Amino acid sequence: MGNSFTRVSQKYMPDPTIFAIALTILAFLLAMLMKRLSPAAVLGNWYAGLWELLTFAMQMAICIIGGAVVADAPVAKRAINRVASLPRNGPQAAFLVAAVTILLSYVQFGLSLAGGALLAKSIARNFRRRGVPCEYGLLVACAYLGQMTWCVGFSNSVGLSIATPGHFLESEIGLIPLNSYIFNPMNLFLAAGFIVLLPLFAYLLHPKGDNVRPIPDYALRVVEEPAGEASSEKAEKKSASVGELLNNSHAFCWIIGGMGILYVVYAFVTKGFAAFDLNLLNAILVFGGLLLHGTVANYVSAFARSTSSASGIIFQFPLYAGIMGIIKYSGLVSILAGAIASISTPFTFYFWTFLSASIVNMFVPSGGGQWAVQGPIAVESVRMIAGGNVLKACQAVAYGNSWTNMCQPFWALALLGFTGLKAKDIMGYSTAIMLGAGLLFTAAVFFFPV
Repeated sequence: MGNSFTRVSQKYMPDPTIFAIALTILAFLLAMLMKRLSPAAVLGNWYAGLWELLTFAMQMAICIIGGAVVADAPVAKRAINRVASLPRNGPQAAFLVAAVTILLSYVQFGLSLAGGALLAKSIARNFRRRGVPCEYGLLVACAYLGQMTWCVGFSNSVGLSIATPGHFLESEIGLIPLNSYIFNPMNLFLAAGFIVLLPLFAYLLHPKGDNVRPIPDYALRVVEEPAGEASSEKAEKKSASVGELLNNSHAFCWIIGGMGILYVVYAFVTKGFAAFDLNLLNAILVFGGLLLHGTVANYVSAFARSTSSASGIIFQFPLYAGIMGIIKYSGLVSILAGAIASISTPFTFYFWTFLSASIVNMFVPSGGGQWAVQGPIAVESVRMIAGGNVLKACQAVAYGNSWTNMCQPFWALALLGFTGLKAKDIMGYSTAIMLGAGLLFTAAVFFFPV
């Protein structure tokens, strides 16, 4: 099933940017036809929204890059190598990679993507040298799990967005603290279900005996690469220039990193968990990363290596913001919200919101970008439902967006670059895990309150 899906997606699925452009055209036509607006009016709505999410786009880009930079720190790589020595066989390895990736995703999704990939690669390298068979494609699919489970964690873009002052829906829903998003029965049920059941599912998915496939030749070079650690030593040459000495000095990282972490501690002491929003998370990642890398030279180098992971976000966010502008300023949001509300009851509304979000995610594979497009619709439609809960509607969008990441290769690109595999090597396993997790998501949105 997974290989068939991958063959179809590789043959017919264009770059995600094409989907963003196609959705722009669709929204443009819907606004003209359903609201009877002139092309000039819709064009004005599109441009009015185009640059409204620049702050959010930069926040999300720093969040993604910051997590990858932390995972690239020498101390993080040493920890990953130690953990990689624990499993003794393939099923144990799949269980371990899944569990570690899920736990990391609760902290930060970029950290889980980079950390999970490095762990899978380290285990595969160790097993190959010891002659222990393991299904490398399954390990890497387990490293991708965080892109589905991050929706219940501290770095979820929807939860952080609605907790951040000035977010684009603040006038409609106000501020919803992140602790309300994280620590409610529905979210806690999912978090517990993920960490208990999904690693076990991964363990059971591992092939037995001769069914274990060897690591593909095209991935061997990447697997055999040592983890490598950026040097934190000062330049050894006595003739080093003043600039090089400053670049490799620990003092500057300690000063600015210490200032940032000191403020983070102050914020938690004075405001408690209510202080935690997207900006504070980014402060932890950036200033913590500076302290972990030790020198400006090492940090800048790691940051440059990780920047490509956010290129899609940086380019596509304005396109999503333009779609949001059309939907919001043309009045389409009320029509679309009414359509969802018309087929829903107070019991089924959140499931339909979750399911629609999972479909939209196939075309808008970005939590922040999708929230910009679907957030106004979800908020407006939940108001039409008797006893509707805005927070649960927001979380249903986040859950749907995350669920189908497992069969959408957009976020897997960075993972595949880390591990040397191709999408066809992991998609069968990730799709199987996605279907199993769908039962957890469905139970959560149907039966658990917030």
